[in-house]
Amino acid sequence: MTARWDAVVVGAGFAGTLVAHRLGAQGWRVLVLEAGRTAPTGPETAAAYRAAGGGPPTSPYPHSPDAPSPDVTDLTGLPDGGFTATGHLRQYGPLPYASGYLRANGGTGLLWTGLTPRMHPEDFRTGDLGHGRNWPIGYHDLEPYYRDAEHELGVAADAGEQRRAVGLPIPDDYAYPMRAIPASHLDRQLAHVLDGRSVRDPAMPDPARLAVTGTPHARNGLPTRPGDTFGPPCAGSASCVPVCPTGAKYTPLRTQARWAPSVELRTEAVVARVLADPVTGRATGVEYLADAAAHRVDADLVVLAAHAVENARLLLLSGLANRSDQVGRNLMDHPALLTWGLMPDPVGPYRGPGSTSGLEAFRFGPARARRAPFRIEIGNWGWSWAGGSPEAEAAALMAAGLRGKQLRACLGDRLGRQFSLQFELEQPADPANRVTLDPDRRDPLGLPAPAVRYDLDGYVRAGMASARAVSDQLFALLGAEDHTAYPAGPQWPGRIEHQGVAYGYRGAGHAGGTHLMGDSPATSVVDHWQRCWDHPNLYAVGCGSMPSLGTSNPSLTMAALALRSAERIHQDLLDLRRPLSVSARLPSPAAPRPGDLPPLAPRPSVPCPSALPETP
Repeated sequence: MTARWDAVVVGAGFAGTLVAHRLGAQGWRVLVLEAGRTAPTGPETAAAYRAAGGGPPTSPYPHSPDAPSPDVTDLTGLPDGGFTATGHLRQYGPLPYASGYLRANGGTGLLWTGLTPRMHPEDFRTGDLGHGRNWPIGYHDLEPYYRDAEHELGVAADAGEQRRAVGLPIPDDYAYPMRAIPASHLDRQLAHVLDGRSVRDPAMPDPARLAVTGTPHARNGLPTRPGDTFGPPCAGSASCVPVCPTGAKYTPLRTQARWAPSVELRTEAVVARVLADPVTGRATGVEYLADAAAHRVDADLVVLAAHAVENARLLLLSGLANRSDQVGRNLMDHPALLTWGLMPDPVGPYRGPGSTSGLEAFRFGPARARRAPFRIEIGNWGWSWAGGSPEAEAAALMAAGLRGKQLRACLGDRLGRQFSLQFELEQPADPANRVTLDPDRRDPLGLPAPAVRYDLDGYVRAGMASARAVSDQLFALLGAEDHTAYPAGPQWPGRIEHQGVAYGYRGAGHAGGTHLMGDSPATSVVDHWQRCWDHPNLYAVGCGSMPSLGTSNPSLTMAALALRSAERIHQDLLDLRRPLSVSARLPSPAAPRPGDLPPLAPRPSVPCPSALPETP
């Protein structure tokens, strides 16, 4: 007889790991199915990365042949413009979706940058501002869960600085778990020149006042409260992408280490279909492929947490949740415009996290009506992401005929003065940007492979023009030598022209929007709990639910949403099963919404029985 679970979670990345953790802490029996393989720990991964001689961010992680991961190296620019794409994602253009993701235990949360800024309150109502969609909840609905997520991930930041510089309504008595990560030498040099100065954005009516502001990080620093411990502090290893060798940066594996015994993980289990009752619409379980065989899992509730692209693909494979015709649509990312150059004096690049500070003034305000907003990250890792690695710089100097002491001196001077700016632009939800099932290509298990259609509209392109204008003024204020260029060819598959000017973008790895949250089943896929409108016990959680991404790295918001949904899932299971006992309710409840059930009463901590009769 097939074992029955209280919940099955598909995907062991950020969202799936957090949901499983909270449900397991309540005594529920949870099965987590992960398509990829088990990931090694930080030191082992760092050794694998060194042994591989570098490579793309996914290179040091174990790859399952049955669950391929798309990678940034799958894209190549063409000499006359345009691009070609290989690998897991078929690309139908007109522009490349330039982000990859990792299918492994821990997901892309293994190789993320670790930056955890909150979204700005404006970001939740982009529809009202003229572009994209509104959320069915607002910043204040999510704020208690932001605090919960910041403690779960161990975030280091200065709450006062976030209130002043970003305008976030953080409670006055709140302190982040850890003090802010110290500013880099480059940050301090830029702050000395830029703080208090102004630049003109062509889309803004008034000059923007500059302030170099620390970025929240999910990496260990000094605890705010004496006696708190979060693990080894950041050692400045400068390999955060793809791996923190000391374990200072949060990954989902840290939470998995605290899973209750009632949570079970199965890796290399590729879910092929969600099963649902054709009459009631209720999900009954999933089918997955492993060890060259098909398996069925029955569960009272199903949670999809397999990445925005894979969640949409699985819903399409299952023929579920698509009454609105929005499954797979509204694919978003943060197209990142990079600029780079040489500072007048050494700035100490290639040390510490990739970015420790940024400029926040362009994230909000009236200019949003005319161009996409953007956040500016100050890059500590020289020209590496722009395509100018230290090895490439050395090769270029050698090709110019430099050798010996002259080569070392010139290389040391140029590398020591390198810096970059990264402009992360908001991309509005657009139904034409979408994930579909490829009609003529299948993955190694015979399942239809995902395909992507992607473009950037005039709003985003206008944002790029503003970002470049701001960059030019920043370089002038800094006295920096600008080396930015986007030539057609292999290095810039994401190359566009706007009003006669060439721009190049990279993907930030921030996929969202493919199973949108909304107020109505006619226009969205999930409700404000990330519960599918058409299937009351099927949840699709993660960045795919987000109606807008704003300009902040989305991992913290995804975590907050997952913790909020876990609370609702717990209530759903109680309503369905009424177990004899589970542990105390989940922390940090949000303010009640109309129609929500009353809070749960505390219950003693006793494991749930493996089976109970269904409630009549």
